[in-house]
Amino acid sequence: MNGKIVLLSGHVCAGKTSLASALADTYPSVRHLKTREILLELFPELERSREAMQAKGESLDRSTRGEWVRSGLAKLMQKQSESDSTTYIIDAVRIKSQIEHVRNSFGSRVVHIHLKAPVEELARRYNRRKKKQEFKEFGTYEEVRANKTEAKVRILEKLADIVIDSKRCTIADIVIRAACHIGLYARDTRRLVDVLVGGQFGSEGKGQIAAHVASDYDMLVRVGGPNAGHTVLHDGEKAVFHHLPSGTVKGDMPLVIGPGAVLRPSSLLEEIGRFAIEFDRLSIDPQAMIITDCDIQNEHGLTNRISSTGQGVGSATGRKIIDRGSNNVILAKDMRELKPFIRDTCTILDNAFRDGKRILLEGTQGTGLSLHHGPYPHVTSRDTTVAGCLAEAGIWPNRADRVIMACRTYPIRVADPKGRGKSSGPLKQISWKEVATRSDIDESELRRSERTTTTKRPRRVGEFDWALLRKAASLNAPTDVALTFVDYIDVKNRKASRFDQLASQTIRFIEEIERITAAPV
Repeated sequence: MNGKIVLLSGHVCAGKTSLASALADTYPSVRHLKTREILLELFPELERSREAMQAKGESLDRSTRGEWVRSGLAKLMQKQSESDSTTYIIDAVRIKSQIEHVRNSFGSRVVHIHLKAPVEELARRYNRRKKKQEFKEFGTYEEVRANKTEAKVRILEKLADIVIDSKRCTIADIVIRAACHIGLYARDTRRLVDVLVGGQFGSEGKGQIAAHVASDYDMLVRVGGPNAGHTVLHDGEKAVFHHLPSGTVKGDMPLVIGPGAVLRPSSLLEEIGRFAIEFDRLSIDPQAMIITDCDIQNEHGLTNRISSTGQGVGSATGRKIIDRGSNNVILAKDMRELKPFIRDTCTILDNAFRDGKRILLEGTQGTGLSLHHGPYPHVTSRDTTVAGCLAEAGIWPNRADRVIMACRTYPIRVADPKGRGKSSGPLKQISWKEVATRSDIDESELRRSERTTTTKRPRRVGEFDWALLRKAASLNAPTDVALTFVDYIDVKNRKASRFDQLASQTIRFIEEIERITAAPV
């Protein structure tokens, strides 16, 4: 699709340059071109003053009947060697013939936006601008208006495709209205987001799955916090992710941490350094919540009561709600160390949707730990379902295409490491010895590998919970189920590379899952 040629008109200080700069800063495909640049290209010795620029422009208008803007634009476009999808914002046109020449040359690609404001508002802005400009201005706004061409700019309002009163709108309002009119927002409703969630109590292998499929996507998004750790095997080594998407090591695709995330800066920065993440690759939403040392201290009791990981996520989330308006809340935008990564992720996602980018949204923990849908109080501090993950990321539900729900053959929950009988929640518990007997895997191997990623605590193991599977399927409506740990049914499954090579009892188990979830495994 060809980019647009956007012509801006309006009196001096109507907001043209502010709009053009904001659009160029927000949208990578937008270029801001000034007619002043065209004049200086033609006349390098021209004085850098409004009076000289106006006089030279009017002289060219007379000699070329306004065509100089079109030819100058064409040369600048050719010089910059941009793609056909680049949108050019021309700041600014001043007479009708300039607009007509551009329209005749570029046809339907041209969009004309006229900005206006009351004279007294324009004068106020001009007086404020004079103090900041290196460009030589007139002494008063009355002198600006005395120019004949400037005085007639108002008639261009009748020729414009859209007219915006910049006195009645904030710059954000103006940018949104202009961007929609230009077509910078996605206008279709393509389902471009695949969501990965856990169907049980976490540790279903979501990290490995996310990393396995990551190269199929153009962008990776992560929500949640450091109370969840995803382990990925990469180059024969284990890589653990507490904040970054698990597919980080599988390419150089952009990474996004959404506004609903909860962050421990020291841990996040350690990950960023370990995986050599560049500033322009990772975007962190300014409204993500920051965990403090006090949050971790506040969760000591919770750790004892329900075997929480005690990473401060719940306490920080609670403060984000309870302490609104106080100085006790620190967001990502307030952290100096994170400044290079801070960006409005809603805009980044909007741009990705507009460009048809495929996105993987990686959830954390499992549906059985959902604050609202799990067996309270043995739950986490967020909604771990698809709906909760989409909300935290700032993605509307109709964008979701596939929902991949990860499940283990034997669900786990964290054990009380001190043997005090403190429970992390209900589980149809069996022993690791029983799993070893059924699968023919050595019990010591199971115990060695079955420790939590974040706190390194031993795990309890239970029988497969079919009722939980059905509830998780109802809450998430999976299109696919990713089944992990099939070697726990039969160690011989480790040698299988095709479905029909799995042990017969494993195939029957899979068929039962597909009946209950109405989704293929």
